[in-house]
Amino acid sequence: MIDLKFLRENPDVVRASQRTRGEDPGLVDALLEADETRRAAVLAGDNIRAEQKALGKKVGQASPEERPALLAGSKELAAKVKELEAEQHAAQEALDRAHLAISNVVQEGAPAGGEDDFVTLETVGELPSFDFEPKDHLTLGESLGLIDMERGAKVSGARFYFLTGYGALLQLGMLQLAAQKATANGFTMMIPPVLVRPEIMQGTGFLGQHADEVYRLEEDDLYLVGTSEVPLAGYHSGEIIDLSAGPKRYAGWSSCFRREAGSYGKDTRGIIRVHQFDKVEMFVYCKPEDATDEHQRLLAWEREMLAAIDVPYRVIDVAGGDLGSSAARKFDCEAWVPTQERYRELSSTSNCTTFQARRLGVRYRDENGKPQIAATLNGTLATTRWLVAILENHQQADGSVKVPAALVPFVGREVLEPVG
Repeated sequence: MIDLKFLRENPDVVRASQRTRGEDPGLVDALLEADETRRAAVLAGDNIRAEQKALGKKVGQASPEERPALLAGSKELAAKVKELEAEQHAAQEALDRAHLAISNVVQEGAPAGGEDDFVTLETVGELPSFDFEPKDHLTLGESLGLIDMERGAKVSGARFYFLTGYGALLQLGMLQLAAQKATANGFTMMIPPVLVRPEIMQGTGFLGQHADEVYRLEEDDLYLVGTSEVPLAGYHSGEIIDLSAGPKRYAGWSSCFRREAGSYGKDTRGIIRVHQFDKVEMFVYCKPEDATDEHQRLLAWEREMLAAIDVPYRVIDVAGGDLGSSAARKFDCEAWVPTQERYRELSSTSNCTTFQARRLGVRYRDENGKPQIAATLNGTLATTRWLVAILENHQQADGSVKVPAALVPFVGREVLEPVG
């Protein structure tokens, strides 16, 4: 959630952020009103409690003749205190609802608009030129014995799949390479739980606009994560962490689950949009003043991984309306998919500033020893969808696919050939 002090001092900035996102700027005024109501309720409660305390002292010092009237007054004040406490509780609940309704403040420089209003920052690599009709990743995956969608659907339903043989090795190699690169850059590798409590899912911002994307186990009141960002954000919830030596960097390797609600008929072929996939996700806690530079570092590490799999890609500055509620700024790396003749997202890195940490109560001590809210960032280092770009960009005329050199040691072959 956003900083209320910042909101009070800069309401126009927050209104402008809401407009950049395509969201209602009127929510800012609703929050300001709820904040004022709660503050007034707290003040009224404090005043009546002070009056009650003063009267209590008088009762103790009163004569027998004076005491009955004072006790009656004390009883009236006690009832008033109870009434004001109920009003304060209701005001706090209203404030919390209004507070949760407002997304993070978009960082200055991020483009306004929706999904198609991004700004391309850089294009890397040459698009492949084939002297044959290229096959899509599913046709290649099936002919090479890498992907089995039919049996995935038989076992689990639509948008599930098996990665088989070298397909499994290709993904494991890609994720292992990501883990090695993360470790070499000072990240602590983590294999987190993939079921989390509601307060952790809420704290990271995934139960707002995109709640319909999340799988919930009602009987256990737990959620399946769509990214290991969620458990890693909750890892230090309610803690004061030590950032004196610099950012805390974690890399989570996990399976991820998304309902893909509302995307029927869109990317239903193959493994571009699926309900389960694996991913190595970078997650960072740092001081707020270090977050912008850390964001660029995360982007650089993503680019290193994309260079390792040798696919053409572009870096885009995502528009405000496509950021998600927690992110103040997001950069996507999109790889070229030859059969679609378009770029598709492979990795994303977001600067969430203090938005998540404020919800989750993650703090650090400044140079004066005073607790302050930390900043959080995240970024994808490798995920199942990368197989789409690898297969399509490295295919050859005979239907085989060259394995990127960096992955050969993990896969055990330089070329994957059709089976059967």
